[in-house]
Amino acid sequence: MSEPGPVVVCNLASAHDTARRVGDLTGARLDMRGSDFADTAPHLRDLFEAGHAIIGIMSSGILIRALAPSLGDKRSEPPVLAVAEDASAVVPLLGGHRGANALARRIATGLNTGAAVTTAGDVSLGVALDEPPEGWRLENPEAAKPAMAELLRGTSATLSGDAPWLAPLLKGGTVTPAPASADAPVVLSVEGNEPLVFRRQLFALGVGCARGCPPDELIALVSATLADDGISLFEVASIHSIDLKADEAAIHALAAHLNVPASFFPAEQLEAETGRLKNPSDVVFAEVGCHGVAEGAALAAAGQGATLAIEKHKSANATCALAKITGEPSQGQSRGRLAVVGIGPGQPEWRTPEATRLIAEADELVGYGLYIDLLGPAAKGKIRHDFPLGDEEARCRHALEAAGQGRNVALICSGDAGIYAMGALVMELLHRDTHNGGVSPAARRVEVIHAPGISALQAASARAGAMLGHDFCAISLSDLLTPREDIQKRIRAAAEGDFVIAFYNPVSKRRRTLLAEAREVLLQHRPADTPVLLASSLGRPEEKLVLRTLGELSVDEVDMLTIVLVGASTSKTVQTGDISAGANGTMIYTPRGYAKKMDGVPS
Repeated sequence: MSEPGPVVVCNLASAHDTARRVGDLTGARLDMRGSDFADTAPHLRDLFEAGHAIIGIMSSGILIRALAPSLGDKRSEPPVLAVAEDASAVVPLLGGHRGANALARRIATGLNTGAAVTTAGDVSLGVALDEPPEGWRLENPEAAKPAMAELLRGTSATLSGDAPWLAPLLKGGTVTPAPASADAPVVLSVEGNEPLVFRRQLFALGVGCARGCPPDELIALVSATLADDGISLFEVASIHSIDLKADEAAIHALAAHLNVPASFFPAEQLEAETGRLKNPSDVVFAEVGCHGVAEGAALAAAGQGATLAIEKHKSANATCALAKITGEPSQGQSRGRLAVVGIGPGQPEWRTPEATRLIAEADELVGYGLYIDLLGPAAKGKIRHDFPLGDEEARCRHALEAAGQGRNVALICSGDAGIYAMGALVMELLHRDTHNGGVSPAARRVEVIHAPGISALQAASARAGAMLGHDFCAISLSDLLTPREDIQKRIRAAAEGDFVIAFYNPVSKRRRTLLAEAREVLLQHRPADTPVLLASSLGRPEEKLVLRTLGELSVDEVDMLTIVLVGASTSKTVQTGDISAGANGTMIYTPRGYAKKMDGVPS
């Protein structure tokens, strides 16, 4: 999956030139903000929680104060750097061993200034032992910190094996080289500590499995097969299979277990490897269109001229094979992902960290243009596909098919994507057979994530107080997809049940009568002075809350941007001294029954 890209954030007009220079050096997105800390701080937290590397053209203090509430596990936090307004200094503040130090040096070189790296290992040892370069893995990262501490104290150590990137350790005199065979791992042995074992990722692993193969079975097969041949799991660079298995849980569990990427090849590409297979099978060909999945995938990934290091091994439900990577490896196609994201009413503060992260990770954004526009800077630099209102099916179908091509797609919905939005339509397209209006087989294999958002009914209730404090329901008054008779039946049932009711899609240009009909039905079951809230543009500058009673509710005051909340017979209003609170100083709530306890009435 795509990693969220770096973002340059600048809150000083006088530093725009420096920001642009840093952006050019890093390929980062530019976010030019105002000088108001109250506006910049939440934006920085959103970026940080979404996983973006942050390069702040601002003081270190601003970054520290803004991000302090979000700091947690340093092993997962993204890099954060501060760059002086005049480009005179670059300071990595967080994530030194997760790319911040390297990024700081790169920026400093481009700006012809210095990188103020303060990480002890980088400064004193010249290398970070817990951050091996690409193509290398440390078997026991938990042992790196105590080993570095001992080296900084001057404790003697030996280094065996060929790893030029560790050469700086030999300059101080406390680390001495030791002999090792050509195929041995690189081992740093610090007196009194567990040796650090570094391995080069030399192999592509091919796997196949029956549908629904238990993940533990595939993991056990691979572990035993490699161990029997004296090959470490840490020497595996990647996992590969046929594209028909892109949604196989066992393969993705194995990839997570080994912490390496998984990718997939079409049958015709695997069939091209038939001449190099050790165990071609006509049975497999008849089943999936190629003569070998595990061996073929390993060879296809390992590159031209590669040979099998381990031929096919199998268990009851799985197969695996290993090829040594030669030349330029091929990664195949990653499994696509569709994130169905609810962004709430629109303002970033009401967007969940999960939603923000999924949007940041997406390569493409799909949705109604207004909803994508509400993302502001988060949509900048991404491929976007805007669809008008009324094209909901085309919107969802496009998003699924794009993900089926291996892309990371976010389908943007306002409110909660699972409440009167695209979540259910996505699932319906997946549920239908391909020949019956469903999506392609490739689209059916994508990873689908539903990220909840704050719905309009939640936002309206909260803005006005606690209208949803007791049992409630939601009813859409749109009869485009639901028969009018069914809507009327639900209105009657909700009225008889004395639910607080949230009416979505209350009116349209051609549909003006259902809300009025609902009002008449409700008046048969609850008082005319029952509070009604008309809420529109929630969470946006044009937000408007209007309090009415059920008896005086007029359809002419309502439009498609309004959600109508009708209280239960027990709902009450509270006058406040603050006219900015609730609806012009009036708050609304629906008691749940605590009054009995407060009044001492036995239950």
